[in-house]
Amino acid sequence: MAKQAQSIKLHEFSSIARNRMIRILIVEDDPDFRARFAEIVRGCADFELLDAVGRCDEALARLASAEPDVLLCDLGLPDGDGADIVRAARATHPALDAMVITVFGDEAHVMRSLEAGAAGYLLKDSMPEDIIATIKLLRSGGSPINPIIARRLLQRFGGAAPAAVPDSEGVGLSERERDVLLLVAKGFRVPEIAELLKISHHTVASHIKKIYSKLAVRSRGEAVYEASRRRLI
Repeated sequence: MAKQAQSIKLHEFSSIARNRMIRILIVEDDPDFRARFAEIVRGCADFELLDAVGRCDEALARLASAEPDVLLCDLGLPDGDGADIVRAARATHPALDAMVITVFGDEAHVMRSLEAGAAGYLLKDSMPEDIIATIKLLRSGGSPINPIIARRLLQRFGGAAPAAVPDSEGVGLSERERDVLLLVAKGFRVPEIAELLKISHHTVASHIKKIYSKLAVRSRGEAVYEASRRRLI
């Protein structure tokens, strides 16, 4: 009877652990990106936002007073290196999962964050649903890395340089899609592209969706990388 009661308690504890919200600490110095990530976290019923800070000292102070499950951390911070925050977080909270979110996509930044203890790596312009899915995958034991970055890492370890290839794989972008893609690559946003091309916001968004589909990508950074690799821009 005692063993049965103990089994029930363990089962109840396990259920509570599984159902508990994922507590997230965001470290990002750019106010716009910080607000965006905070909004994404708050918008998911499975997540709890512990805090969103913009400096290393603030992050270290928060890590000393709270126990996050997931750390979302930028690398370039005004008072230090985000990789050091990842390393400190992993040292003080061994059960924590760290994911780096940054505009950087080169091997040096990737390797530095992974060596510090990050288990996931995404570019900042990833779609909200991808960020949510990645956090959940990270927490369930996965090591999600942006596909473009993963390819670069494989090329590095395989000794092969990233190859520029002609558009021979049937991408087939229309002239208008190429115009939109070129403006995307230059950093223009949907409203600006719409104004420059004298088309509606909806039309621009539709073109971008088709471009992503044809290039088999899911973010602005991936689209620009693939387009450059295929010599489309």
